[in-house]
Amino acid sequence: MARPLLYSAWVAASIALVPFFARREIAKLRTAGVSVERAQEKLGYPTAERSRGGPLIWFHGASVGESLSVLALIRRMGEILPRAQFLMTSVTATSAKLVGNRLPSRTIHQFAPLDAPGATKRFLRHWRPDAALFVESELWPQLLRRTHEGGARMALINARLSKGSVSQWKKFPSVSKYMLDVFDIILTQNTAMAGTMKDLGAPSDRIRPGVNLKSMSDPLPVDTSTLTTMRDALANRPVWVASSTHPGEEETVLEAHKALLKTQPDLRLILAPRHPERGTQVADLIDRSGLTHSQRSTGGAPGPQVYLADTLGELGTWYALTDIVFLGGSLRPIGGHNPFEVAQAGAFALSGTHVTNFAETFDEMQVAGAARLVADTADLTTQIGNLLSNDQDRAMACKAAKAYSASKEDQLDQIAQQLITALELSP
Repeated sequence: MARPLLYSAWVAASIALVPFFARREIAKLRTAGVSVERAQEKLGYPTAERSRGGPLIWFHGASVGESLSVLALIRRMGEILPRAQFLMTSVTATSAKLVGNRLPSRTIHQFAPLDAPGATKRFLRHWRPDAALFVESELWPQLLRRTHEGGARMALINARLSKGSVSQWKKFPSVSKYMLDVFDIILTQNTAMAGTMKDLGAPSDRIRPGVNLKSMSDPLPVDTSTLTTMRDALANRPVWVASSTHPGEEETVLEAHKALLKTQPDLRLILAPRHPERGTQVADLIDRSGLTHSQRSTGGAPGPQVYLADTLGELGTWYALTDIVFLGGSLRPIGGHNPFEVAQAGAFALSGTHVTNFAETFDEMQVAGAARLVADTADLTTQIGNLLSNDQDRAMACKAAKAYSASKEDQLDQIAQQLITALELSP
């Protein structure tokens, strides 16, 4: 396929701009506590050796959610391919930390190289992937084309593009076709996205409507020591969790909690904002609401009315403490957060109505009786109040959540086998 002029222009521009982007990206990692050596991975310099054993299968996901969504898939493919080695790349320090703590066996994490000739060449020359799987919408032109030209079989998995991204790609049809042609298989999150990929120039015979991989991710880790300590501190009080909340949502959660305390005075709320660095800001909101609180980051225990869980990587432990979880990022048009993680913990998921990132998952879970959408403060208060006051209904809701979680196991097997076949990987 002929190289579009715009692609050539991007290559030239990246050569000129790489010093600026390199300084910026490395500075961000260093500020987040990443070592100088590991930050240099952004320039394609490896900090680990490639195994000389079986095939190397490379997964790339830019964000925390994208990276975590494929860990279960890596683990399942590793079971089927016992000689395979896996490389996981991501972009941010947060994703590196969370993924690094949960890597499956025979898996290495590195930061993805910048999309510039030198960095991508160094990266690919060292790692020489036999297969490369890109997650969701992380489509860097040079990284894709150079991987393809190196002979790796390639997949786009969990494919999803926002309306804005689709509009941009449609302005440059030759470039989108040139990019999407590298993939031997494209697994989309739903049928509508499969049609979108075809419209953007992807070969129709390589597109497969799939499911959202985040709906079959690994269970969140639970720290059993912390869990025991928290249960002792809660002393059998009822508790609900509001997780991954964003600015403008904590007010709604706190108002609902104040209303619930009128009939459930022993009720405790564990509030876990999406970005823990907002802890001081959220603590001020709690103080202004008139509720008492303690704060995880300062060593507090969950005795007061609100426990501010402003730490990273502990959601699994908080979910294990409750039957009811409200997921933020959904009362405003943010797109929602992963309800499957709640179901895996055996809890019932409540969410606002803005759940475009997980629309299919919420639809399935609502039908299964494992989740429910709420419109506002009054609705949230009513739904939680009903669940707290009816033990039988709450138990049935949690049972439905566990059943939904179990139903996804077979689908993960099917996706793993589909990819192994399309990428010509053999046990």
